[in-house]
Amino acid sequence: MSAAAPTANRGLLVKDLLNEFKAFILRGNVIDLAIAVVIGAAFGAIVTAFVKDLITPLIAAIGGQPNFENIYFTVNNSRFLIGDFINAVIAFLIIAAVIFFFVIKPINFMMAHRKEQVAADPTTRECPFCLSVIPIKATRCAFCTEEVPAVAIAAATSAASVAAE
Repeated sequence: MSAAAPTANRGLLVKDLLNEFKAFILRGNVIDLAIAVVIGAAFGAIVTAFVKDLITPLIAAIGGQPNFENIYFTVNNSRFLIGDFINAVIAFLIIAAVIFFFVIKPINFMMAHRKEQVAADPTTRECPFCLSVIPIKATRCAFCTEEVPAVAIAAATSAASVAAE
């Protein structure tokens, strides 16, 4: 029985490990990331073809070079393909611009509007005598020691929200 027990425990351990791995793989974040990588690779291929087949010939036509990919220089019998490098830089700049204008800017816009919608309840107010900032529940100013009228918290929050608008 002692030889069968370690085998049974090992089987449970492997089964638990596989179940945990399955739960990890099927989480939404992992699947979303995998989809994003595949779509990103496809988008990169589209942008690379766009740069290589459309943008580069336009730039080459302006520069007088009929085939932009064949621009190179040689140092000690080593070829440096400047045209391929320029293609890669242009592709990078296009992808960066698309990400900036179609991902970053909209997210920043949405986050800015979200911050405006959530207004915090005020916890302080000004003393009417010395204009120091005091807690909203205070009945005496800590700075000038004058008695200040008590403010109901509901009235203060509605007054603050009216003042903010």
